[in-house]
Order: sequence, then structure tokens, then C-alpha cells
Amino acid sequence: MNLQNRFQIKPVTLGLMAASVLTLAALGLFATGSQAADAAKPAEAKAALTVSLTQPKNSMLTIKLAANGSVAAWQEASVGAEANGLRVAELQANVGDSVKRGQVLASFAAESVQADVSIARAALAEAQANAAEAAANADRARAVQGSGAISAQQVNQYLTQEQTAKARVESAKAQLDSQLLRLKNTQLLAPDNGIISARMATVGSVVGAGTEMFKLIRQGRLEWRGEVTSSELARITPGTAVVVTAPGGAQLKGKVRTLAPTVDAATRNGLVYVDLGGAVEGGKVTAGAFKPGMYARGEFELGSSGALTVPQTAVVVRDGFSYVYRVSPENKISQLKVQTGRVVGDQVEIQSGVKPEDKLVASGGSFLSEGDTVRVAGAAPAAK
Repeated sequence: MNLQNRFQIKPVTLGLMAASVLTLAALGLFATGSQAADAAKPAEAKAALTVSLTQPKNSMLTIKLAANGSVAAWQEASVGAEANGLRVAELQANVGDSVKRGQVLASFAAESVQADVSIARAALAEAQANAAEAAANADRARAVQGSGAISAQQVNQYLTQEQTAKARVESAKAQLDSQLLRLKNTQLLAPDNGIISARMATVGSVVGAGTEMFKLIRQGRLEWRGEVTSSELARITPGTAVVVTAPGGAQLKGKVRTLAPTVDAATRNGLVYVDLGGAVEGGKVTAGAFKPGMYARGEFELGSSGALTVPQTAVVVRDGFSYVYRVSPENKISQLKVQTGRVVGDQVEIQSGVKPEDKLVASGGSFLSEGDTVRVAGAAPAAK
């Protein structure tokens, strides 16, 4: 067999080869079409976060007016010495002590006063003896008056001596009472129940009459003097409830006792005097939580009104604005800008931006953005 006959291909073989090529081409087109069809199908969205839902609800919130002011003593008594020129022998009270009315706060050296009392007693006894003698002479003069035994001039003289002796007795009694009062004043007594807020006296010092030795917070009562503007002053009346918060967080309840009759011409603010009472329910006030001179914040309760509220966790603050995140029936997120108002407990008043039927993300909104898809973990509570 020559070379030409060896490489000669039969027509049947050519047909089979052509059929194979066409088959492979068809399979390639089918695979390419399947891939294109798969690429044309929309991708299923992936949930960004699993959230629980809440709905705005209608609540009754208190209307509050906030103000700042100082804590002060209701009345502060100045306790001073009444005896003059006496030495302080003993101090029996210190700053912070609670004292009772009539309790001894300080004692003075009383030796010189006791000597003066003894002199006054002796003078009184002498005056009483002279008065007794004068009374006897006057009685004898009256017995012989008109008989001519003694002259009328002498009778008048005896009667006058009697009156003079009686006057000297009264004068001696007054002198004795004065010295007894000085002796009593050698002990400085508390004028009322209260707490010692200051002590200026020292043992061994000689003080004059009227020298201030102690300051006393009468009855331990404190008050808060809130500063409010002249326009807000008209909204407050005596008896209005107030909650005063100290810098440390302690709270006391109080009531408005009175309002200042004038407004400061420089600041245009008026003072509201609030008597501080017991601790707020559930709160504890430690000793010294409120002290005179302390700056504190108070809230006047002016009534209540209806409001649409959501939990504080549902509100997200971004760039100085407040937002909530609404969930659509398709679980899509819409970011809503809202106007917030009062905050009571864990509830925030929403003044505008949402409706009662809106379903909102209860928490975790700071991780969401407009258009995100979420997975709902719980059903929203029914709106009241």
C-alpha cells in the first residue's frame, strides 16, 4: 500500500467526526446558557441584624419645670453671751451636734458673780431690817397721833421713813434679782432644738455681752431656694410638689412654702422657697447628703398630660438629632427623624416623626442604616 492510500479518509469517518464536533458545541452552548440564567436570577437579601419590635404608646407624663438653686437653713439662730466680761470655762457642744432646747452649750467662770450675789443678799437683809424698824416707829407714831405726845412733824417723819425703808427693800430685791440673772447667764443655753452649724468661742477667752459664740440651724430644717424666671414664676403656687437632687444623686421631696415678693432686677429671676422633707420613694439619703450652701437642682411637678412615648433604647442620637428605625412589612429599615420631649423613667416622649401604628426597632438601632433588612425576633406590643 502506497502513502497516498494510507492517509485516505473514508467519507463515513468524516461524518462521524463532524457529528462529534457539533455535539460538543451544543453542550458548550447549553452550559453557557445555564450559567447566564443563574446569573440573571436576583440574589436573596441577607439580614443585617435580628431585632425585637416595639410600638409607640399613649402615656400620662408629668409636666415638670427644672430650676437650680441653693440649699440653706430654714432659720439660723445666733447664740451669743449675755454675761459681760466673763471667762469661758467649758464648751459642751461642737459643730454638727444635735441639741435640745435648754441644753447647756457653754459655761463661764461664775466666782465673781456668786460673790456679787452674796453682797446683794446681804444688802437685802439689811434693807429688810431697816424697814422693820421704820415700820415699828411708824406704828407707834400712828398710835399717839393727835394726842399731843409728839408733834405732827415727827409723825410725818416716821411715816416717811417707813415708806423709804420699804423702797430700799424693793431696790435691794431688784439688785439681788439682777445678780441672780447674771449667775444664770453664766451658762449658755440652746434657744431651740437644732444642729450646731458653727462655733466661734474658745475655752479661756473673755467675751463681752452679745458676742456670738454659736450658730444653730433651728429644728434641723433645711430649705431649697430655687431660681426661676419671672415668666415661670406665675406657674408655681404654694404647695407645689418638688423633687430636689443633690450633686451626689440623693433626692428629697419638698413643697413650695412661699414665693419671693420681688424679682432680681439684674437677673430677672425670682426665688421659690421649698421646705425639704423626706426621701423620694425608693431612694436613700445619707447623713450630710444635703448641706446649707450646696447647689442643687429641683423639678417642680406642675401636673400631667398625655404623650406618645417609646423606650429610650429605641432612640438613637446622631449628629445632634434623634432618630428611630421603622420596620416595614418586608422587614426593611426606614430611618425617621423625631423630636423628643420629656423623659420619665425609661420612656421618652416623641413629639413628632412617628405614628402609634409604626413598628420600631426596640434596641440596637445604632447598628442599622436606611434600607437594611432585619430579622424580627418578637412581635410588637399592641398600642394603647
